[in-house]
Amino acid sequence: MESTYHTPVMLAEVITALQIIPSGVYVDCTLGGGGHATAMLNQLGSQGRLVVFDQDVDAKQNVPEDARVIFVHQNFRHIQKMLRLHGITQVNGLLADLGVSSHQFDAAERGFSTRFNAMLDMRMDSRNSTTAAHIVNTYTQLQLHKVMEQYGEVTNAKTLATAIVTARTLQPITTIEGFKNVLVPFTKGNPNKYYAQVFQALRIAVNEELQALQELLAQLPTILAPQARVAIITFHSLEDRLVKLFFKKGNFNDDNQIDENPFSTITTNAPLKNLTKKPIEATAEELKKNPRSRSAKLRIATTN
Repeated sequence: MESTYHTPVMLAEVITALQIIPSGVYVDCTLGGGGHATAMLNQLGSQGRLVVFDQDVDAKQNVPEDARVIFVHQNFRHIQKMLRLHGITQVNGLLADLGVSSHQFDAAERGFSTRFNAMLDMRMDSRNSTTAAHIVNTYTQLQLHKVMEQYGEVTNAKTLATAIVTARTLQPITTIEGFKNVLVPFTKGNPNKYYAQVFQALRIAVNEELQALQELLAQLPTILAPQARVAIITFHSLEDRLVKLFFKKGNFNDDNQIDENPFSTITTNAPLKNLTKKPIEATAEELKKNPRSRSAKLRIATTN
């Protein structure tokens, strides 16, 4: 299923990074097409266990038929609570392959892609009430400005926010084409890149992606066993920055003064040991087979 649903990124690198113990307990935070999960299972023995999370109900069809697998239909931000419900307090390794699956991009009705005309949805979890249309039609001009600026790094975010508020007074903006029609006069540079930035901003806001990632990272020191490994794949700089900071410092404060001051007596108390000073990226061979891996960055850490 994963070949059509979603091609796993940096599969060999992930398996190497996790150093899987056959009898261990592992977590795949984002099941998707099941490619990473299947490879992890292949490394586990009969006593091993794999907990797979996915908030998208469509992913349930890809759960490996294996007694060692526990499927949790929840966002990984609830990881500690969900693990405890299944009698698990610590795990030996964890993978989080962030972002949108190929299936979500390619399913027109999900509203993630600018290639199709559909309802402006973008929910990874259809049980949630907030859609992209809700944000576009109800957020204030200032809220829209901040979403576009912070989550999409849109250069004319303020102007665009004003235009959206003006357009929706004439009629609600409910479809992808209707929204793109609002964007056209304000598009800067490559239209496809501009649309991608705006859609990324909306998607992150709809799914609270950065908040969920921070909550996951903050729980890692509690749920990881000694010498456990964690591997996280990000697809844009906002995610990568959070992972980099937490692996390095144990918090999300982007403050380089401690690093730059040779006389500082302040030390960081990072609960994890960062194993990747620079992120691992897809090989040229993988890029040819899976162009969507071009923006992927893999960072690895271990418990002290």
